[in-house]
Amino acid sequence: MIGSLLILGFTLSLDNFRTAVALGGLRLNRRRAVEVAVVFGLCDGLAPLLGIVVGHYWGEMIGETGELVGAIGLGLYGLFLVIQAWRTDTPDEMDRPWAVFGLIIPLSADNIVAGTSLGLLGASTWLAPAVFGVTTTIMALIGLYLGRAAAGFIRIRPDLLTGVALVVMATVMGTHG
Repeated sequence: MIGSLLILGFTLSLDNFRTAVALGGLRLNRRRAVEVAVVFGLCDGLAPLLGIVVGHYWGEMIGETGELVGAIGLGLYGLFLVIQAWRTDTPDEMDRPWAVFGLIIPLSADNIVAGTSLGLLGASTWLAPAVFGVTTTIMALIGLYLGRAAAGFIRIRPDLLTGVALVVMATVMGTHG
C-alpha cells in the first residue's frame, strides 16, 4: 500500500511542482520559499483527509470540476501578475502570501478526490495525508528553486514572466480537462 501511495502522491504533487516552477520566477527568499512549499504540502496532506471524511458524493462533484477550478485559479493569479507588471515600472516585492497561498485551494482539489477514493478503498486516514503532504512539500520546494534558476537565464521582469507562465499553464490545463 505504501508504494501505491508514494506513486499516487508523486503524481498528485506534479500540479504543485509545475506551479512552483512558475512561482520560482518571483525569486522568493529562502524563508518564503520554504513557507510556500510547506503550506502547499500541508494542504495537499489535509485534502485527502477531507476527501475521506466528506465522502463519495461530494468527491465526485469536485472531481468533475477540479481541473477547471485549478485552471481558473492559476489563470486569475497569472493575470493579476501580468496586469501588475504592466501597471508598474518596477516589480513590487513579491511577498503577497494572500495571493500565492490562494493557489492552494484549486491545487488541492484533486487530492480531495483521491482521498475520497482511498477512503472508499479502506485506506488509513493518517498514512495517505502524510505521504501526500511530504511528497508535495519536497516537489514544491524543488520546483521553486528550479523556477528561480530558470528565471536567472531569462532577462524579463520576474513578475511578468511568472504571470505569463501561469496563464499559459492555466490555458493548457483548462483545454485538456
